[in-house]
Amino acid sequence: MQSPEPWLCYYCGDCSDACPQNAEPGESVMAARRYLTSLYDWTGLSYKMYSSKAWEFGAVFFVGLLVILGFVYMLATGHSTMPTELTAQGGVQLNAFAPVHIIKTFDDIMGATLALFLMSNAFRMFLQVMGDDIKKIPIKAYISQIMELPINFATQKRWSECEDKSAWKKHMLLVAGYVTMFTMIVGFLPWFQTEEIHPIWHPQRFLGYFATFALIYVTIDMMISRKKKKRAMHKFSHSTDWLFLILLFLTSLTGILVHFLRIGGFPMPTYIMYVIHMAILVPMLMIEVPFGKWSHLAYRPLTVYLHKVKLRAAEDAKKKK
Repeated sequence: MQSPEPWLCYYCGDCSDACPQNAEPGESVMAARRYLTSLYDWTGLSYKMYSSKAWEFGAVFFVGLLVILGFVYMLATGHSTMPTELTAQGGVQLNAFAPVHIIKTFDDIMGATLALFLMSNAFRMFLQVMGDDIKKIPIKAYISQIMELPINFATQKRWSECEDKSAWKKHMLLVAGYVTMFTMIVGFLPWFQTEEIHPIWHPQRFLGYFATFALIYVTIDMMISRKKKKRAMHKFSHSTDWLFLILLFLTSLTGILVHFLRIGGFPMPTYIMYVIHMAILVPMLMIEVPFGKWSHLAYRPLTVYLHKVKLRAAEDAKKKK
């Protein structure tokens, strides 16, 4: 529980390729990360997802069903309508069906919930990794290494030290697409979901197209690689690995279909696709971010940071002696 090694590994596969006994050390460390993820999570959901496919797929189905029932409730109570008339620009009145203020409120609640689960689990990780050193390490050691957190989150730079840098570049593209999508949906929804159809070069559409391309391209590439088992990191796939990729792919695909149906002037298909999109997007965020593989995006940079803090504290103590 205190060892940083499982999280300092990015599973590039170099060790597995080089191992003369075919012991697959990379997969062994990956298994350790899954186990640790289940231990950090105080809700127990991570453990159930990693140990039971019924729990894993059942949780996604349950959250998706709640989303669908939410739209049924809005229609039944008059908070939502399904107008067939188009806007002055010829687009669908999406905000009549999915009022942006209601969806934004839901986004804020969802974002706060995600932060609560992820940060509380990360705090449990912090306590375990630091162990008894929490009382020994001075606060200045934490402050001196604080930039390691944003740098490693944004660049995953340890991965760039691996022999095959293509995986690192694709992962960077995936993270860039995901962060862009998450920021627009959770942080700037009123700017992103508008009735106005902007020109194709407008930042709203450009960023949306970039996020969609990045997510669809990389998820397809990873699924093909896992299917063909081309790389060491893709030889062994847990069901959670597939679920993560499939949900991310379907979220991106349904999102871009909503966009094209809306600007193409197809009201009913737009509304139906929007519900399908949200029924996939919300479980992907609510399940994968705090409890599944996306949680690694928080655990890895945090561990690198804490590892550097320990090293810095040890160096300072050595100098004093």
